[in-house]
Amino acid sequence: MLPYQNDVLSRSELLERARTWKKANGRIVFTNGCFDLLHVGHLKTLWQAKAEGDYLVVGLNSDTSVRRLKGPSRPLNSEQDRATILAALKCVDAVTIFEEETPIALLAALQPDVHVKGGDYRLEDLPEAATIQSYGGKIVLVQVVPGRSTSSLIEKSRQP
Repeated sequence: MLPYQNDVLSRSELLERARTWKKANGRIVFTNGCFDLLHVGHLKTLWQAKAEGDYLVVGLNSDTSVRRLKGPSRPLNSEQDRATILAALKCVDAVTIFEEETPIALLAALQPDVHVKGGDYRLEDLPEAATIQSYGGKIVLVQVVPGRSTSSLIEKSRQP
C-alpha cells in the first residue's frame, strides 16, 4: 500500500478523523466531483479550496454514481484509481467515495466549515446549499479554467 492511500477513507473513518481536526479547531473544507480525468481546472479548484481552511476533504462520486450522472461510458478511471490519485495530491487531506448523485448526506454528517464548488455552478442551483446553510456553513464558488473539462478532453481525444 502506498502511504497516501491511508487518506482514502470510508465515511465513518472520515467522520472520526474530522472529529480530531475539529477538536484542534481546524477549519474543514469540502469539495466534490467525479474527477475522472484530472486536469488543470481540477487542480486549480482543489488548491483554491485548500486555501479556504486547514483540511481539504474531497467527496468522490462512485463509479455507479458517475454512470448515473455522465452515462454508461463513464467513468474512464475506476473509483479506487481516482481516489488514489486525489489522495496523492499535496493539497488533499482526505478522500471519501459516495454512492449518491449529490453529497447531501455526506455534507450533513461531516458539516464542513466551507463547501467549495466550481464557478460553473450557481448558488441557487446547488442541491446541497440548503444543507450547508442549515448548520451555518459557508459556500464558496471558485472561478473555473475556461476550456478545461473532462468532457472536452474526451472529445479532443476522439478527433483524428
